[in-house]
Amino acid sequence: MEKPKVVILCGGEGTRLREETEFKPKPMVTIGGMPILWHIMKTYSHYGFNDFVLCLGYKGDVIKQFFLSHELMHNDVTINMKNRQKDVIHKDPNEEDWNITFADTGLKTMTGGRVKRVEKYIKDDNFFLTYGDGISNVDINKLFAFHKKQGTIGTLTGVHPQVRWGMLKIGQNEVVEGFAEKPVMFDYVNGGFYCFKKDFFDYLSPEEGCVMETKPLEKLSKDHQLSIYKHDNFWYAMDTYREYLEINKMWDDGNRPWKVWK
Repeated sequence: MEKPKVVILCGGEGTRLREETEFKPKPMVTIGGMPILWHIMKTYSHYGFNDFVLCLGYKGDVIKQFFLSHELMHNDVTINMKNRQKDVIHKDPNEEDWNITFADTGLKTMTGGRVKRVEKYIKDDNFFLTYGDGISNVDINKLFAFHKKQGTIGTLTGVHPQVRWGMLKIGQNEVVEGFAEKPVMFDYVNGGFYCFKKDFFDYLSPEEGCVMETKPLEKLSKDHQLSIYKHDNFWYAMDTYREYLEINKMWDDGNRPWKVWK
């Protein structure tokens, strides 16, 4: 079975989450003590996709340092003060078997430019792409199977976002009959979790200002080469400090629908 690489956009500044992103990039903002990026990678890994390309930009060194020091920081260690070559790392047998390519795609580069700049790392016919700030319980295997069945260059995952404000239930004579606290929208929006054929690179430019979500995806749509995989279950994007608090409260309360791994 083809095992496409997973490209994750990790380079934005996360200005609307400045309380957390002043000293680290948004993908390193934590949920339950681990970066949201780790949660996203755990989802793909659960379905057997362990080869990642991280498109770095703003404070990309923080992401590198996390993974480079992960072995020491997340395992018990025995050191020999006289001869450090005798040090022993007591590895967790369930440690992730991940291959990670850290690609510097520029400090100010927009999404399309970042993806184009990692083209050299994509050797298979297809690749996954997602954002470093969104979590979901989307079935990646079903998404990939749908993408191959459709035969289009691109497939995006359509999701139902939660409305940010409570909705009023209005009856006759303009009388308020009740409230719906932050209901889920009926319509679909682009939730990321893409699959693309390599042909998608022809729609992109390595220029700093190339925004994937505008001209490239619009052109793909006009060419009838973009499909939607409808996901009617959990999806959440952590874009503001309020959303950071909400998702961490979910974790603390044991309400973790995106945690598909054991």
